[in-house]
Amino acid sequence: MIKTGTRLSIFPLGGALLLPRSYLPLHIFETRYKALVSDALARDRRIAMIQPLPGEGEEHPALFEVGCVGKIDHVEALPDGRFNVLLEGLTRFRLRRELDVATPFRQIDADYAGYDGDLDAELILSNVARASIEQEAKRFAEAQGYAIDWEEVSRLDDQALVNGLSQAIPFDIASKQALLEAETLEIRADLLAELLRFSAAGDDGDVTLQ
Repeated sequence: MIKTGTRLSIFPLGGALLLPRSYLPLHIFETRYKALVSDALARDRRIAMIQPLPGEGEEHPALFEVGCVGKIDHVEALPDGRFNVLLEGLTRFRLRRELDVATPFRQIDADYAGYDGDLDAELILSNVARASIEQEAKRFAEAQGYAIDWEEVSRLDDQALVNGLSQAIPFDIASKQALLEAETLEIRADLLAELLRFSAAGDDGDVTLQ
């Protein structure tokens, strides 16, 4: 079982979706987030990703209530102090309150209640749900003119497929958040198929959840 503390250092970043058992590459260049990575490496290697609410200012935006804590799986320290980081998603959390801290990066008190399933070794879709995702992904790729190796895609397990598409496709912030907060993999898959369907049918290619 993955042990995580309730005190988390956060990286608020709109559109960057970290999900359990998935990976998120980050290029860290801002001073406060270089400090965050250095601190995480010296302690437990944990960084929590959470999205700011749309329309908020850049300096100290209000946040969505749900995020995902990740563990630094790989880090490349660059000569100028920047980092390339690969985060492995562990489990989602709910923000209880923001802490008053002296660090340049923000910290919160988190609650993991209700997210025990995130720690399951493998989550599996029904055959119908899997087929729907693959079908809508193909329609989306054709509409956008993407060249995809579908044989390689077919080898992905269900969770890797759903989470990988949820991360890679440029959905808007609200859609990304809805995918993150989906209670189960099956619900996330249904929502993903719906978003892909709307996008493939749209005239301007925008992927938006209303």
